[in-house]
Parts: sequence; structure tokens; C-alpha cells
Amino acid sequence: MKYQEFNQEIIDLVGGKDNIEAVVHCMTRLRFTLKNRSKAQTESIKEMDGVIDVVSNPVAYQIIVGTHVNDVHKELISMLGLDSESQETGKKEKKNFVKAALDVVSESMTPILEPIICAGLLAAVLSIVSLTGLISPESSTYMIFDTLRNAVFYFLPIFMAMSCAKRLGANPYLAVALAVTILSDSINGVSGLNMFGIGLPEITYSNSFVPILLAVWIMGYVTKYVKKIVPDSLQLFLTPLLVMIVMLPATLLVFGPLGFYLGEGIIGVFNWLLNTVGGWFVLMLYSALQPFLIMLGAGNFIMPVVASLIAANGYDPAFITACTISDIAVGGAMLGYFLRTKNNKQKQLFGTVTLSAILGITEPAIYGVFVKYRRPFVAVMIGGGLGGLFAGITGVKAYSMAWGLFGLPSYIGKEGDFANLWFMVAAVAISFLGAAIASYMLGVPAEKDEETQELSSEKAVEEGTKISVRSIPLKSVVKGQLVQLSEIADKAFSTGALGKGVGIIPEDNTIYSPIDGEVTVVFPTKHAIGIKGENNAEILIHIGIDTVELDGEGFELSIKAGDKVHAGQKLGTVDFEAIKQAGYDPTAIVVVTNTNDYLDVIPETNKPVCDSDLAMNIIIE
Repeated sequence: MKYQEFNQEIIDLVGGKDNIEAVVHCMTRLRFTLKNRSKAQTESIKEMDGVIDVVSNPVAYQIIVGTHVNDVHKELISMLGLDSESQETGKKEKKNFVKAALDVVSESMTPILEPIICAGLLAAVLSIVSLTGLISPESSTYMIFDTLRNAVFYFLPIFMAMSCAKRLGANPYLAVALAVTILSDSINGVSGLNMFGIGLPEITYSNSFVPILLAVWIMGYVTKYVKKIVPDSLQLFLTPLLVMIVMLPATLLVFGPLGFYLGEGIIGVFNWLLNTVGGWFVLMLYSALQPFLIMLGAGNFIMPVVASLIAANGYDPAFITACTISDIAVGGAMLGYFLRTKNNKQKQLFGTVTLSAILGITEPAIYGVFVKYRRPFVAVMIGGGLGGLFAGITGVKAYSMAWGLFGLPSYIGKEGDFANLWFMVAAVAISFLGAAIASYMLGVPAEKDEETQELSSEKAVEEGTKISVRSIPLKSVVKGQLVQLSEIADKAFSTGALGKGVGIIPEDNTIYSPIDGEVTVVFPTKHAIGIKGENNAEILIHIGIDTVELDGEGFELSIKAGDKVHAGQKLGTVDFEAIKQAGYDPTAIVVVTNTNDYLDVIPETNKPVCDSDLAMNIIIE
């Protein structure tokens, strides 16, 4: 057994055999289901020869070992005495109720952020055009656009029903039917109603999310039960009818009122917190800590609360303001790094993520830079905290859900009161400059080998030295938008631990080979492919992040291990839309796993690519 000593050390460091319920593997990592994670000695495992990294998250305890993980796993299973059935039960670790509920809310908000952002920015545009006199607030044109803005928040239950239905096991169309019913004029905000002789409370369902979320959650269970008792031949006719006959009364009598009062309670708690602890403290704290929340995947959880606050008060006293201040601080931290570094590759990265962060998209900076260097977290805590403190003291209010630079006009107060806007601009300036100065002073952790190599190349060019370069071109594996590996939301890839490469955000469902070579492995779940090409280049194609959990659903591959392939050859198809609907990141990742065997692997810059376009070059000599 080639990996016996290696596996035995892992077994001991994760708490012994008795602490392991199951272990499966992906293309590069062992995924453990541990009875007690506190027994795992994570730092000691990270220091082991042969271990690239350890990732512990709510899904699994993952030990990244590389593309030979299949051989390691086989021996490990043999040593543990586990069978295939126990492995299937260990694929997904059960989450506690609170964590599962937070995940549902956060992940349900992600797909509906686009219309919410649209509505928020539209409010900013309307503020500008009305103040400049281009369009009168009393005109029909203004009224029509303002109706669009109001409609997004008024019909929030419909968006939430669509977004969370599949995840909760309900039919999306029945969920929407339930949502539009409770929003109808005959039910929404109507008093004096009764059902089966039982009086119904007067409830306003518009602008809310908790009632429909609870209702759709129960609808999922009801749907499963009804399908069990209804014959297959009658499923089409009876299942939707029985589900709605049960769910409409249940929603109006139980889950609607429960969700409404629960939502009111959440708003009450936040209002109490703002009124007692102080809005300045909440604003300062959230502005300083938002990057940590994004990194933990909890960045969107606050959005339905914000929508409820705006619906109840007419404004959000803390959170959207804090989001903008924090995002601008992230941009400031990246600008400080951009000005400080002398490494051209780093300058390109820092410059790109600076602009995206200022515009309100901070994930590339957080996953591509913050996780790697850590010091920017401190810079944002300083800059964001100062900006949040100023905004809190001056009482800045957000009148719509719009953040980033383009959302600033929405801070104009009613009747043209610009004081709120100027205070917000000042807060943003403080956060940006504070973070930029802090990150510049903290400095970039040196990467001397890269800098030395780059400076040597520049010196050779200056001296007129002739440099002969031979390379292997790798083509794109899918049509889409090419992004740098540092922007991938998976630490094992973004840090380059598995080798250099690129990511591609897909716009088509066909997967192609990037190189001439032989297929060395096709993972059983079809989400990962290994190819050995010219000069023994070992290429890993990893389709999506954590898509191993889909167990092959949506993947159709036409190749197998041992097949010869050529660059541009179709390898199969992937239903990327289904992957996104299931809540997974669809980014296709291509890495050269034996990067260290070559002088360098140089990716192309971010750009749209087709299957025949160059994605990166392997530099041989």
C-alpha cells in the first residue's frame, strides 16, 4: 500500500477511526464526515508532506491532496473498513436547523438581487432627473418608472417563491400561484375575512418575505406526501389541486400570520438594536466586518431584512449604507496595494479588483486577494469602520436598496434635501482613503521569487539579450468569459495550490478539450476530467465548484479514460443552468497540475472566449 503511512497519519490527526463516519473524494480532495470536528488537528494536517490544504466548511471537512486522490482514497477506505453504502450516507453532512434556515434565506436572495439592484438604481436615476427638471415627478413618464421601482418590492413574495421553491422541494409555479393569491386585492391588507368560520387577521403580505418562505417550505413536504398517495396516472390532475387545497388555508390560517409576526419581530429587534445600542455602532461594525460575512457566504442574508425596514420606515438606517461604505473601503485597500506593489502581475490583479469593488462587486477582491494576503481585512476594518462611524454619527439613511458609486444619488433626501447625500459622500471618501492609506502602510507580503524572475526578464530585454521561448498553447474548454484563477471562489484553486490556470464563466453547454492528448481520468460524477498532453502536461478540467454533490446530474460526457482527444474536440455537454438553479457556482476551471515541471504557466487576460480561443500558455523553455 503506497499511501499507508500517509493515510495512517491522517486517520490519527482527524481523531482516529472512531471519529470518521464516512469519507468520499472529489478530483483533488478527501471529503470527511467527522463525528466531532473539534478532534481534528487541522494545523498539523496542513503541515503534512503531501497535503496541499485543509478546507473546513458546513458541507464537509476537506483535505486537499492533489489529482492522485483516487489512489489515496482507495487505500484509506480499505484501512478504515468502510463500505460503499456508508460512503453514500456520508456525502452530505447534516446541518443544524438554524444554519440550514440561514442558508435557505441567503441562497434564495442571490437569484433575485438583479431586480432588487435595478429598483434601487432606478430610484437614484429618478432622483437625479426630477431634481434637474428633465422629468417632472407629476408626469406620467415618472409615474411609470416609479411604478417599476415600487413593484419589485411590493411583489417581493413572488420573487422569493420562485427563488426558494425548488430548493425546498415545491413546484415553482404552484409556489408563485400561492404568492399571487395572498397578494391579491381581496386578501392583502383586507380586514374582516374568515375561512371556515375562523376569522383571519388583517395582514399586509406585500413587501414581506417570511410568510411565503414558511408557506413554500411546508408546501415542499405536502407535495412529497401527496405524490405518495396519488396514483401515477392521476398525478398531473390531482397533485396540484390537493396541494393548493391544503396550502391556501394553511397559509392564511397559520403560516401567513406566523410569518408576518415573525417578520415584524425581526424588524422590531433591529429597530431596538439601532435605538438602544446606537445606529452609529451598528453602522460602524457592519462596515468593518462585511468582507468576513461575504467570505462566509452570509453576505445576502441581510437583504430581506433591509427590504422590510424600507417598507416599514421608508428608509434603511444602517445596512445598505454600511454595504456601500465597506465596498468602497475594499476598493481603497486594493488601490493601496496597487500603488505599493512593484510586481506587474500583482498590479494588474489589484487594479482590476479595485474597480469592481468600487462599483459594488467585492467577491473578486475578497476571494482573490484578501484570503491570500489577509492584511487587507485589517485595512478595511480601519477604513470601513471610520466611514461607518461618521455615517452613523451624522444619521445617514438609505432610501432604497442601491449600493456602490452608482447608488449614491438615491441618498438625496425628500424634497431635495442634499445634506444626507453629502454626509454619505464624506463617509465614502473617509472609508476609501482610510483603507487605501492603511493597506499601503501595511504593505504587500513579498513574493520574491516571482519578482526576481520578472525583474530578470525585464533586465534581459533592456540589455538586448535574445530570449527563445517554447510553449504549449491551451484552448478554452467552453464558450464564455475568461477570468483569472485568483477570482475563483474556491481556495484550493484561487491560491494556485493545485497549479496555475484559468476559470471560464460558461455561456454555452458544450465542453471541449483544450489540448491534444489522452484522457487519464473521468471522475464518476463527471464533473472533473484529467488529460495528459504534450510534454507530459497534466491538465485538470473541473466543471463548477462543489458540483460533486450533484452526483453527475446535468453532466453528459462522450469520453472515457484512455481515449485519445485533440484540441477543440467535444468532450460532452453540461446543463449549466441546472447547476446554477441547484445553487452551485458553474465556473469551469482548467489548471496545469504539474505546473512546477515548467518554467511558467501564463493565462490570457480576462476576455470573452470561444472553444478555439487561446486560454493560456505552458512555457517549456
